[in-house]
Amino acid sequence: MTPRPPHSETAARPHSAASGRDLGVGFGIGAYAIWGSFPAFFGLLIFASPIEVLAERILWTLVVSLTVLLLVGRIKELRSIDRRTWGLAAAASLAISINWGVYVYGVMSGHVVECALGYFINPLVTVAFGVLIFREKLRRMQWAALGLGATAVVVLTIDYGRPPWIALILACSFACYGLIKKVIRLDALPGLAAEGIAAAPFAVIAVVVMGLAGTLTFGSSLSHSALLMATGPVTLVPLVLFALAAPRVPLSTMGILQYLTPALQLSWGVWVVHEYMPASRWAGFGLIWLALAVFTVDALRRARRAAEPVAEIV
Repeated sequence: MTPRPPHSETAARPHSAASGRDLGVGFGIGAYAIWGSFPAFFGLLIFASPIEVLAERILWTLVVSLTVLLLVGRIKELRSIDRRTWGLAAAASLAISINWGVYVYGVMSGHVVECALGYFINPLVTVAFGVLIFREKLRRMQWAALGLGATAVVVLTIDYGRPPWIALILACSFACYGLIKKVIRLDALPGLAAEGIAAAPFAVIAVVVMGLAGTLTFGSSLSHSALLMATGPVTLVPLVLFALAAPRVPLSTMGILQYLTPALQLSWGVWVVHEYMPASRWAGFGLIWLALAVFTVDALRRARRAAEPVAEIV
């Protein structure tokens, strides 16, 4: 008969797993909370043009990511990237640059609420991409969520008097970025560095042109330069926290935590900068939230069913 392990050892394992999950949830909340506070940070950069902020963010994020790779001894990984992976990194760089640029423009032009809308509808756009690109078959509840999301876009289009372009571009560009990141064979930090390398020539050209035109604000004062340089670590820190959270937290939990970001951005837009929110706009957001509730409940049910056989074996 096999002897049972000591009680302390058996008790330590579940405690260790639970503490790991708790730590992961903390990392996840930290990442999504920082992303949710981006309107507050990028609102401080109103002294610069959106193009300069985008260019500086690309360059300083690259500087910080290369520095971290050098410090942890992983800089050599960039040399082993093959041509196909560099091509995917360039495509990812284009998608995230569009996302960053439109987001900065949205915040600086007083459309924080519409930016928040983009990240609320992003999960629905990702599902729609799965149907259109990969011919995925959706379940009834997923179709219901997409229908509610489409109805919400129609309601918001009537409310704004135009399609919510900022929200749609943010959602589609980030969904494209997510699709590319699923197939690229690079970890988060080397991937970010590779994307920065791909975008750096265009960012440098933009900075040089603005410098020659006399519109560059970097170097005009210590505070302005420091804020623009801060775009690097501000971009990298939540990505690192997310990378630490992802392996420790179930995907269903991360799916719920992601709504913290647009919720915080919406709160900033409505209660801090006091953007106009008529009842019709709240109705559009209500439909989006209902769609996300349907989508999330369906995902949680599927996750629970998938885990049931494992639980029985254990």
